[in-house]
Amino acid sequence: MARTESRMLPLGTTAPDFTLTDPYGDLHTLPAADEKQATVIMFICNHCPFVKHVRGALVALAADYMPLGVAVLAINSNDADTYPDDSPENMRKEAERQGYPFPYLVDDDQSVAKAYEATCTPDFFVFDSALTLRYRGQLDDSRPGNGKSNDGHDIRSALDAVLAGAPVSTVQTPSIGCNIKWKPGNAPDWAT
Repeated sequence: MARTESRMLPLGTTAPDFTLTDPYGDLHTLPAADEKQATVIMFICNHCPFVKHVRGALVALAADYMPLGVAVLAINSNDADTYPDDSPENMRKEAERQGYPFPYLVDDDQSVAKAYEATCTPDFFVFDSALTLRYRGQLDDSRPGNGKSNDGHDIRSALDAVLAGAPVSTVQTPSIGCNIKWKPGNAPDWAT
C-alpha cells in the first residue's frame, strides 16, 4: 500500500464551497458560515487499508460531535472507473454496512479534492463556525499494524478547542494514507 502524506492546506484558508451528491442522488452542500459550530471535511474511500483502519473511529467521532453542532461530511474523490470498489453503488453499501451517520459524497470530477488540496485517504480538515481552517492532518497517530490507540485524539482536540473558542495548536501532523486515485490526465501539478 502506498503511503502518501497530507499536503496541509494553509491554516486560515476559507473552506472551498461545493455541492455534491451522495450515492442516492441527494444534493449536499458545505454548511453556510455560522450555520454550524464547526465543520469536518474528510476525504475517504472504500478500498484503502488506512481508511478501513479508522472507520469505527469516524463513526464514533461523528456520533460524539454531530449532536454538538458539528457538521461532518465525507467525500470520495477516487476514480471509480479504475477503482470500482469506490463506485457510488459500493459507497452506498459501505455507508450502510459501517453505519455512517454523515453524508458520504461523490466527487466525480475531483474538483473538490483539488480545491482542498486533498492528497490521501483519509485526509481531514476542521473549520470553525466562520468556515476558517483551524486544523488539517491526521485523525490520530494510529496506522494499520502499529498498535497505537485509534481514538481520533488529534482531531478531537482540535474540535474541542474550536467548540470552546480556544486556539487550536498549530503543531499538526499530516495524515498518511493511500493517494487520491486521479482520473487519467486529471491530477493537479502538486500531486504528480
